Amino acid sequence: MTDKPHYLGHRKRLRERFIKSGASALHDYELIELLLFGAKPRGDVKPLAKRLIETYGSFADVVSADAKTLALEVGLGEAAICTLKVAQAAAEKLLQEQVMNKPVLSSWQMLLDYCRASMAYHGVEQFRVLYLNRKNVLIADELQQRGTIDHTPVYPREVIKRALELDASALIMVHNHPSGDTTPSRSDIEVTKHIRDISRPLSIELHDHVIVGRKGFYSFKSTGLL
Repeated sequence: MTDKPHYLGHRKRLRERFIKSGASALHDYELIELLLFGAKPRGDVKPLAKRLIETYGSFADVVSADAKTLALEVGLGEAAICTLKVAQAAAEKLLQEQVMNKPVLSSWQMLLDYCRASMAYHGVEQFRVLYLNRKNVLIADELQQRGTIDHTPVYPREVIKRALELDASALIMVHNHPSGDTTPSRSDIEVTKHIRDISRPLSIELHDHVIVGRKGFYSFKSTGLL
């Protein structure tokens, strides 16, 4: 009689612990293991999961890593990479659905959590605009531009044009700083003032411009820059 591979018992115990106690009872590498179980039905994936955490830093960093970068990791095939990216997409979708078509200003923290999940871990800058109606309900969430590691081209006329198409009454601008430093650049400040100045005569209010990073946020409104 052949003994069952040792990793089968480990997988069963880890699944049971997750179901009983939830994610908070597990290390980040154990959550990565759970994701890899389905994509890699044979073998011990713990060493791979630990190596991914050591390389990228955290569970969020691993699932947010670029697919092309993950493809360079020994032991990660297409199925495993797809599983990791699905986990990221699912988290973003869940958070987005908690804020879409709802009054944004009364669920501000949830909005910040969504923006952080969807943007903070990207390796290049992204510029997103949230469009609100007269009741400050989020009616559209649109990624306007992608840039480089430290710059995103922003076209104010396109932002305002889209607001008019949507009959939006207010905007919230959001972009990420891949460096993690959420301090606004001179360009960030200038483009914010420019969009504010051209939107006001059209009765479109710029509620805020938020910069997100892996460790936190910067709000133009709360710091008096708007």
